[in-house]
Amino acid sequence: MQKQIAEKIVITKNPAEDLHRLFAKLGYRLATAESCTGGLVGSVLTSLPGISSVYLGGFVTYTNQMKIDLLGVDPAAIEQYTEVSAEVARQMAKGTRERTGAEIAISLTGVAGPGGGSEQTPVGTVYIGVSSPEATYAERYCMPSYLPRHEIRCRAALLAITLATREAKIYHMISQNFCQNP
Repeated sequence: MQKQIAEKIVITKNPAEDLHRLFAKLGYRLATAESCTGGLVGSVLTSLPGISSVYLGGFVTYTNQMKIDLLGVDPAAIEQYTEVSAEVARQMAKGTRERTGAEIAISLTGVAGPGGGSEQTPVGTVYIGVSSPEATYAERYCMPSYLPRHEIRCRAALLAITLATREAKIYHMISQNFCQNP
């Protein structure tokens, strides 16, 4: 599943607090793998008192070799799709969940700029991977390339936190059999 823009994602006043409350209520744990955000998601989360009850920690895998060595990303996927791709984001999220035992894992890989973009993957492109025991997928977001690097990174971090919260709700519904007919 890929999204071109973030219009359909509702960002609340404090997505990190929303995540903390929901994960604590459900007894879920979160782990992260970050590339373009360089640990910003972890920083936002750990600014909350008591977050250690739900946040296990994260990997900052800025280089391809770190993605391969720490998260188990297939080098062939990087070769075929590049490190900024849905496939690599999916593998990063899945590898993070498997290595940490978290119920939900999120990953980010992208081009925060100001350089490094291409016609196919312009500055502002971010893939966010999400993995739960039920599903692993990645969504693509294209933020305006004129934004400063720190703004692209901040927006990506908030989107990732919001997607983790959304996935926890979906996973909880599925695991509680809410989707089955009586």
